[in-house]
Amino acid sequence: MARGDVAEGPRHEARERALSLLYEAAIKQVDPAVGLAELPVEPDPFAVDLVRGVAGDHERIDRLVAEAAVGWQLARMPVVDRTVLRLATYELLQRPDIPVAVVIDEAVELAKRYSTEQSGGVVNGVLATLARPVRSRRRHPAPGLGPTSPRPQGRPRSEGLHC
Repeated sequence: MARGDVAEGPRHEARERALSLLYEAAIKQVDPAVGLAELPVEPDPFAVDLVRGVAGDHERIDRLVAEAAVGWQLARMPVVDRTVLRLATYELLQRPDIPVAVVIDEAVELAKRYSTEQSGGVVNGVLATLARPVRSRRRHPAPGLGPTSPRPQGRPRSEGLHC
């Protein structure tokens, strides 16, 4: 496999299926859970997790994507790009078992395959911007311990800051 290629494995296929289901729901302007319920055979559990996760946390996901997409309005992004960003953001938020590089590589490949060649660059830039703060929030869930939070009084500077 060439450097930068994403393996065509079960998780890749599940991401493609999740992208397809979320895209269809966006175009039809329906809840993705409705689309899942109407399927004759439930997709791979990972695809189901992605679809339900994105649908269940769409407001926070959209807020994070919008903050990271400097110069882009979420509503004006191509639907595929927006959907790929939502999928990857969900993975960054809720799937710490999946390395950041894998999340970003998969998202870039999906964007390039199903949108435009330029979409890969946009998706890469947005996800690179939001990956570190999102993942560091997961490591520092308590207030005052995040990398951008004020340092609590009386504690050494290095404590609580794991960059």
